Amino acid sequence: MEIRRFQFIPRLHFHKKRSEVKQPFAQVLGVSLLKPLKGVDPNLISNLETFFTLDYPKYEILLCVQDQDDPAVDVCKKLLGKYPNVDAGLFIGGKKVGINPKINNLMPGYEAAKYGLVWICDSGIRVKPDTLTDLTNQMTEKVGLVHGLPYVADRQGFAATLEQVYFGTSHPRSYISANVTGIKCVTGMSCLMRKDVLDQAGGLVAFAQYIAEDYFMAKAIADRGWKFSMATQVALQNSGSYSIGQFQSRMIRWTKLRINMVPATVLEPVSECFLASLIIGWAAHHVFRWDMMVFFMCHCLAWFIADYIQLTGVQGGPLSFSKLDFAVAWFIRESMAVQIFLSALWDPTISWRTGRYRLRCGGTAEEILDV
Repeated sequence: MEIRRFQFIPRLHFHKKRSEVKQPFAQVLGVSLLKPLKGVDPNLISNLETFFTLDYPKYEILLCVQDQDDPAVDVCKKLLGKYPNVDAGLFIGGKKVGINPKINNLMPGYEAAKYGLVWICDSGIRVKPDTLTDLTNQMTEKVGLVHGLPYVADRQGFAATLEQVYFGTSHPRSYISANVTGIKCVTGMSCLMRKDVLDQAGGLVAFAQYIAEDYFMAKAIADRGWKFSMATQVALQNSGSYSIGQFQSRMIRWTKLRINMVPATVLEPVSECFLASLIIGWAAHHVFRWDMMVFFMCHCLAWFIADYIQLTGVQGGPLSFSKLDFAVAWFIRESMAVQIFLSALWDPTISWRTGRYRLRCGGTAEEILDV
């Protein structure tokens, strides 16, 4: 394992719209950023560079790459050389502690982390200069985990539009509703957590038996009496590699994980527009003698309008595509919902990164090795 560290010289940049650190608690504690990296996509270097220009006085960047020959190593070295005054380290080799490749990759960085807060953030995330300030502002004395609502940056192509429609309509509807009602719903794309609480739960190694490590880390923190808080900024995904096929595969994988962790997920299809509208339309017909198909069409139209309003709210500005593009992407996404769910039920195995895994009830998994 190769480790490169650079001396940290505190820097604080000033911008007209810079978010101030509001809580004295946040000013005292530093943040160790754990960045799992594998491979290079067209946006990796620009995404990663945004973390080197964060406007925060006390943080370190721990770049974790599994293989010496991974092209991400050269990207990391380039940025380390470009920003020598940023406290940053490159960890190559990982540490095999379980079946989860992300945990294995992050272990050396986690063991070297020197601050009380750890921020695990995926490679495809892009941040603003005040993003870390926003996260730490939410980390009050009773909060053990701060997470961001997943969303997608503006990119070109219909696949990008499809992703943005999903992460601006269906996903935040369930994600925000769960958190507002007290249900612990967290994705691991961008999570700021108390390291001592994770250590009490056994550290990262305790979650290496799971594929959905984010769910079980959040559960461990909640089980110890800590609250969750959501950042005001979204966790902005900006991967340079995307397609409709990749989107479908990702949704199927997530559904498989949810089914194995939370069996009640089998009821999830009734929360989707078309199936829910059919059920409600059938009920309206039998109770009020209304025309079922007219009710179905009106209900879908109302859902469609509400989704568009919600998407513009999550976007926080004008959309990068037309209303027609939205309509087409929305219809295709809604039409995919049942097919994605049935595909998840059909095959309990998942492919993730370079491995294949067989899921077990309760969320654990075993790696499928080619003989």
